Amino acid sequence: MIGDSVYSPPDQSSNLCITMEERSQCSEHAEDLDPTDLENDLDLDNDCRGLLEIASNRETPFAADCESNEESQSQPKCLMPPATGMEFESYDDAYSYYNSYARELGFAIRVKSSWTKRNSKEKRGAVLCCNCEGFKMVKEANTRRKETRTGCQAMIRLRLIDFDRWKVDEVKLLHNHSFDPERAHNSKSHKKTSTKRKPEPPVDVQVRTIKLYKTPAIDTPNSSGETSHRNHDHLHCSRRLEIRGAFSALQDFFFRIQLTNPNFLYLMDLGDDGSLRNVFWIDPRARAAYSHFADVVVFDTTCLSDTYELPLVAFVGINHHGDSILLGCGLVADQSYETYVWLFRAWLTCMLGRPPQTFITEQCKAMQSAVSEVFPRAHHRLSLTHVLQSIFRSVVGLQDSEAFRLALNRVVYSFLKVEEFEVAWEEMILRFGLTNHETIQRLFQDREQWAPVYLKDTFLAGELIFRMGNAAAPFIFSGYVHRGTSLTEFLQGYESFLDTNYTSEALRDSESSKLIPELKTAHPYESQMAKVFTKEIFKRFQEEVSAMSLCFGVTQVHSNGPASSYVVKERDGEKVREFEVIYETSAAAQVRCFCVCGGFSFNGYLCRHVLLLLSQNGLEEVPSQYILQRWRKDVNRLYVADFGSGSVDIINPVQWCEHLHRRAMQVVEQGLRSKEHCAVALEAFKESVNKVNLLTTE
Repeated sequence: MIGDSVYSPPDQSSNLCITMEERSQCSEHAEDLDPTDLENDLDLDNDCRGLLEIASNRETPFAADCESNEESQSQPKCLMPPATGMEFESYDDAYSYYNSYARELGFAIRVKSSWTKRNSKEKRGAVLCCNCEGFKMVKEANTRRKETRTGCQAMIRLRLIDFDRWKVDEVKLLHNHSFDPERAHNSKSHKKTSTKRKPEPPVDVQVRTIKLYKTPAIDTPNSSGETSHRNHDHLHCSRRLEIRGAFSALQDFFFRIQLTNPNFLYLMDLGDDGSLRNVFWIDPRARAAYSHFADVVVFDTTCLSDTYELPLVAFVGINHHGDSILLGCGLVADQSYETYVWLFRAWLTCMLGRPPQTFITEQCKAMQSAVSEVFPRAHHRLSLTHVLQSIFRSVVGLQDSEAFRLALNRVVYSFLKVEEFEVAWEEMILRFGLTNHETIQRLFQDREQWAPVYLKDTFLAGELIFRMGNAAAPFIFSGYVHRGTSLTEFLQGYESFLDTNYTSEALRDSESSKLIPELKTAHPYESQMAKVFTKEIFKRFQEEVSAMSLCFGVTQVHSNGPASSYVVKERDGEKVREFEVIYETSAAAQVRCFCVCGGFSFNGYLCRHVLLLLSQNGLEEVPSQYILQRWRKDVNRLYVADFGSGSVDIINPVQWCEHLHRRAMQVVEQGLRSKEHCAVALEAFKESVNKVNLLTTE
């Protein structure tokens, strides 16, 4: 398995975290790595490069010691068993975890074997086994010492992967003997833990760890923007996912999915007492889809309202049909900065450290701080729909006022210049007596993150008009998740939900590729884009072409070398509005346009004002730079994640299986495109089977 599950061992006071400070830093380390230092059997498994680390809070002066809490002491430990894919920050952490697990069950461990890098003393792999492994040597058979070895096979195999992380790639849990806790506690491995103290980490490690853990513990902003100085011990010990039977239900669900989908990933954040705090999971198709649609991602937290039983969150993208696609799910214990940082880092690492271009959330100070920490280069924007809903919910006495609704919509959508918007906003709050309204003031302070007049340099892929947070259910789970939906009900319908969405996308792909849309005008732009855009996006573009008839009076008002400024007039009912368009030509005769309405940034296709100007300047086709690949119907989008480097450990059958499965699934995905593709894929499989069979007969 590939990084399937990660647990934080309670004995190590560990939190699950992802140290993805900046992908560029990781890239620099990757360039410095000399592959000749490694032997052939250490080829890196990069299917989820930089996946996870277990970072110990003991490395910071802010770590909580929950074991000192009486309530924690009264609860039994529940250390999770080792699993293939676990990753640790160091060999010592991995050893301590397995040793703690062994002590809890009542057996001891030892190092069966270990190996180092070529021409170096640096350890690169080890096998930790039960102390009862093997049998006495012949020369020891007549000694008086009691026989304790029974040939037990229980063990874990560790190997060093990139960036000094250690990964479990083989696990055997079954023992052939009974456990003896008293004898095990007196064994060498457990005595060593009680006396050995971990040395102080280097300064750079301390700084990195403080950055991950200090802020949520000491200075956590709450939803109103105030700072909370809660005791870290209490915070660290009390955060847990309050869903009865959540851990076992999720484990069963994840294991079942992985039987048919080995590249399915899930991550679990466990507290110091072994309790489940946060969970994140993602299927390989979502990871592959993100490579095509990484420009805009919406973080939906609708289910975190008090009216929902399930604390579900979702990362949502927008596909080439303008539909929502699921890019990962999570269950969270609370809405704290610490939780959001863990969740965002988990998601980002599964996406190989590639942040979205635009990340859209609701307004929440803890969430905004976490976005700044994890996605510092992304354009963080607030959902306009959520902002408007917040305003309507908070203005007591005005919810049913049609006058207020019309005034708010006019202020938000009608103004093209910042100064006009801000003056109109001030007039509105004075008119309705909202000058000292807390929600109105807080939203206005963040206006540059949600008001359209400020967002003309932000690509939104149509999200500006997208209604996030349906009153009945999260928009992507509409019809599947309701206020009373339990975890069991959600998990039972999850795969059906995915299948429905994948089938719907396939049908829309087929419809877009085969059907010729009906044209409404004789304009060449319309006929050109009918051959390029998917059906839904073409319908939206078609509206802009049709609306060109409402535009007139193109006038050049300024010229400066290759750049010129024009004014395009548009009839809006009885009014006439003016839109400024910048038109520029380069030495290579390439055209660049920008309209004050921001249509291209908001929607991903040219607005009516630019189209009219291009037409009047003699361009018979939409310039290629304004035809985004994300909307094209002729692009072959292969939804099979291929995050590997191509290297396969020649002595590790697990990696053989993973590598072969990825390659085979690519053929399967292509074969699903049509009957013809299916026939070719089947023929390819038959040919491959025949070639493999030849090897067995030779």
